[in-house]
Amino acid sequence: MKNYIVIVGSFLLVLLSIPQVNAQQDPQYSQYIYNTVAINPAYAGNRGVTSIVGLHRSQWVGLDGAPRTQSLSIHSPISESKVGLGLSIVNDALGPSQETYIGVDFSYTVDTSDKGKLSFGLKGGGHILDVDFTRLNLFDPTDPRFAQNIDNKISPIIGAGVYYHTDRFYVGLSAPNLIQTDHFDESNNSNGSSFVAEERINYYGILGYTFDLSDQVKFKPSTLIKAVAGAPLQVDVTANFLLLEKLHLGAAYRWDAAWSGLAGFQVSDSMLIGLAYDRETTDLGDTTFNDGSFEVFLRFELFNEYDRLLTPRFF
Repeated sequence: MKNYIVIVGSFLLVLLSIPQVNAQQDPQYSQYIYNTVAINPAYAGNRGVTSIVGLHRSQWVGLDGAPRTQSLSIHSPISESKVGLGLSIVNDALGPSQETYIGVDFSYTVDTSDKGKLSFGLKGGGHILDVDFTRLNLFDPTDPRFAQNIDNKISPIIGAGVYYHTDRFYVGLSAPNLIQTDHFDESNNSNGSSFVAEERINYYGILGYTFDLSDQVKFKPSTLIKAVAGAPLQVDVTANFLLLEKLHLGAAYRWDAAWSGLAGFQVSDSMLIGLAYDRETTDLGDTTFNDGSFEVFLRFELFNEYDRLLTPRFF
C-alpha cells in the first residue's frame, strides 16, 4: 500500500505541474476504461490478448454541429515478448470540421515486482483535417481567411505514455500527440502569425483500483484527468461495479460538466458490449435543444487455450 501512495502522489504532482490554460480538441470518452489505448500508447498489449474495440459517441444530441466520434483500435502482445503493438483509427466530426486520426502504438513492458508491470509507449502516425467553411454563418462572408476550405490537410502525430499496473491497480500518464500544429491558409492570408486551426497538446492521467466486495461483486473507482491549452482542467470520476463476472454497472461525474450512467454486459469470454448516457449540468443541459450524449462500444478479444482459464481483468 505504501508503494501505491507514492505512485498516486507522484501522479498528482505531475498533473498539477501541467500549465492550466483554457477548448478541448481530442475526442471525449465516457467509457475510457475500455478504450485506454486510444489515449495512452503504453497500454498496447497490456490485456495479454488481442483486443479489438469499436466505439461510437454522439455528443449533445439535437444540437446542430455537435461532436460525433467513431474509433476502432486493435492491440496485442507480441508472442511471449515484452513488446505490444496496436493500431488506432479515430474519426471525429465537430461543426464544419472533420478529423481522422491514424496511429500505430508501440509499448515495452518491464516487470517491477511479482505483480507490478511498468510499460513505456510511443505513438506515431498522422491525422487528416477537413474544414468546410460553407457550413458556417460568417459575420463577414468576404473574410479571406474563410474563402478556401481546408481539404485533406495531413499533419504528423507523435505521442508518448507510461502505464503501471498490477492485478488490481493501474495508473498512467500520456500525451497522444506531442506536436502542436498550426494550419495556415497561406494563399489567402499574408499575415504569417495567424491561422484558422490549431492542434494543441492534450495531457491525460488515469488512475484506478479494483476492490472485491464479495465473491460475486467487484468495485472499481477510477478517474481520468485531462489538461489542454485553451480549456479548463477536465476531471472525470467514475464508480463501476462488476456483478457475477457478467454485468457492469456504474456512474460517473465530469467535474462541473455532466453526469453519466454506464452499463456493460459480458456476452461471452470474448465479447463485451456497453453503453453510456451523459446529461450536462451546464446550460448545455437545456432539454429544449440537447437530448444528452450517447456512447456505445463493443470489445472483442481473441483468446488462446491458456488465456481462457484466467479470470477476465476489470481494466
